[in-house]
Amino acid sequence: MARILIKTAQKELKEVTVAGWARNIRLHKGLIFIELVDLSGMMQLVITADSAGYEVLANLSLESVIEVTGAIQPKPARKGSTEPEFEVLVKTAKVLSVAEAELPIPVLTKADNEADVENRFDWRWLDLRQSEHQLIFKTWTELEKGFRKYWDEAGYLQIYTPTFMSTASETGSEVFAVKYFDRTAYLAQSPQFYKQMAMASGLEKVFAVGTVYRAEKSFTNRHSTEFTGWDFEVSYIESEVDVAEELEKMITAGFTQVKEKLNLSIEVPTLPFPRITLAEAKAKLVTAGVKGEAPDDFSAEEEKELGRIIKEETGHDFVFITAYPISARPFYHMRREDDKNLTKSFDLFYKGIEITTGAQREHRPDILQAQAIDKGMDIAELEDYLNFFKFGCPPHGGAGIGPARIIMKLLDLPNIREAVFLPRDVKRLRP
Repeated sequence: MARILIKTAQKELKEVTVAGWARNIRLHKGLIFIELVDLSGMMQLVITADSAGYEVLANLSLESVIEVTGAIQPKPARKGSTEPEFEVLVKTAKVLSVAEAELPIPVLTKADNEADVENRFDWRWLDLRQSEHQLIFKTWTELEKGFRKYWDEAGYLQIYTPTFMSTASETGSEVFAVKYFDRTAYLAQSPQFYKQMAMASGLEKVFAVGTVYRAEKSFTNRHSTEFTGWDFEVSYIESEVDVAEELEKMITAGFTQVKEKLNLSIEVPTLPFPRITLAEAKAKLVTAGVKGEAPDDFSAEEEKELGRIIKEETGHDFVFITAYPISARPFYHMRREDDKNLTKSFDLFYKGIEITTGAQREHRPDILQAQAIDKGMDIAELEDYLNFFKFGCPPHGGAGIGPARIIMKLLDLPNIREAVFLPRDVKRLRP
């Protein structure tokens, strides 16, 4: 008999084979009760003394992996429960893997202090056995499915970009330099240059899902040195507004997928998202009595307060901040015609945290080179990139999305490290 998931077994009124972890074990007057857990749920096993499985499971350690075959039967209803519950009366049992008697971390309890959290990350594979932690990756999966559904329906092509680069792809962030045979290479901070090459290749609409690296010594609840990025780029746009509108549709599609497939109580955002300029955002913060550290950026406190203000004013969890000055943006962001000190760019905030940066890119090679020089970039190192635009390239723009930050806020997690499979930050390189 083939093993089936617990969620499926609970719908069957017949003999089934199920397998999973022994999460809770109780012995009581010739009976063994085991709470069996797999990815789909939990089910109680009942093993009687006359069962062939009794001797097999009598000395079982917690978190051992077992497989049992038995009959589904109604379980006595818990006080206050309105839904029928079922259990398996075990006939035969098999131990697939024995767990050591002493667990390095408790699987059933939550971390309650920073030391406990760090210990849990040391034993991450045990930490992830908790159903609420597994929900994180179910949410990731459905969110990406929603994005991909939109990309597919809107005619996007997927590209796979290199991790090794000959020059840094961003300004304002430190990079990881690595020995690459007889020269130095850099770990990609984003697929930005290659997305733009795709526009010069005539691919018109592309997306990329991949790992990016930031060598920033940031000790916050929202920074990582290595993370997954979702990027897209589109050609033949009029302005950064076209990019923002595409992003809105992607996010709405992703949230809809999560809500429908996981039945989570989340709010699917309405279109369009609110839009305010950087200057307007700063003015709102001053009125609220929150002072910033920089005129062209936001502190964590400012981001949080701005999220509260926008929610109060509009009822929306998202807000685009537009019209960033050139001092706060990379050299390849197009500058506005009405004010050359401002760029055609935006940041998107969700529940008080930045999750996306987007812009219209500068596609005219002479202007692009002048802007690179203005930013102090080495033109020789940018030669390959600048060549992308010398033989015709349509107006284009795009954005880089931080899905871990979306997951963090969507599920109300305290730290971005909780939202990723194996976090990497300034101090952590294991497991």
